[in-house]
Amino acid sequence: MDNSQKKVCIQALVLITTPRQADRAADMFVRRGLDMHYRFNGQGTAPNEIVDMLGLGGVDKSIMVSVLPKELSGIMLESFRTELQMHAVNSGIAFTIPLNGISNILLRVLAQSAEKNGTSLYGKDESGMADNRHTLVVAVVNRGFSGEVMDAAKRAGARGGTIVHSRHTGDEEKTGFWGLGIQEEKEIVMILTEVDKKVGIMKSVGERCGAHSDAKGIVISLPVDAVAGI
Repeated sequence: MDNSQKKVCIQALVLITTPRQADRAADMFVRRGLDMHYRFNGQGTAPNEIVDMLGLGGVDKSIMVSVLPKELSGIMLESFRTELQMHAVNSGIAFTIPLNGISNILLRVLAQSAEKNGTSLYGKDESGMADNRHTLVVAVVNRGFSGEVMDAAKRAGARGGTIVHSRHTGDEEKTGFWGLGIQEEKEIVMILTEVDKKVGIMKSVGERCGAHSDAKGIVISLPVDAVAGI
């Protein structure tokens, strides 16, 4: 069977860790020839008293996102486990999200990365073999409401999350019509959790910070294929 008849298997690889660990991870991407990776600043949600007690020195987080072939994402996850010692406290978490489409230009870039690393861009559909134990719950709320999101999520069993600051760029007339609010400054709260807690967390966050609250929140969930650091 030639490649044109095979399934392109691509994933988004997400790493949430300390800025120092992110520097090491960036070097790992470069060594693999993976230039298509992006880095964002975020905040952890551990209370200050816990941060002080554990000597973590703050809750600043770096979020790294890369798109890469599924076979190579597995290699990178294993490298994170060993080189970043992701079994240790405060080392971070990494996970993969399945993707079902990319541009032709990015496809060519990924094919070159796969060839360089001796892996393949193609493979069988193994969606049924994915790690279905975890999911990513994402809440987008008005600035200043991430704390309420985490309070609601923790009541439903969430253990923590990561906050990213962002700006709304949608059509103000349409979002106002749907009651979503037009405040530009937004906060994105990402919570990696067990699948059996997903519905409870989404319901709790929606009831407290949903579209009809001052938070004007939107809550979604994304499938997760594999996880390191939990």
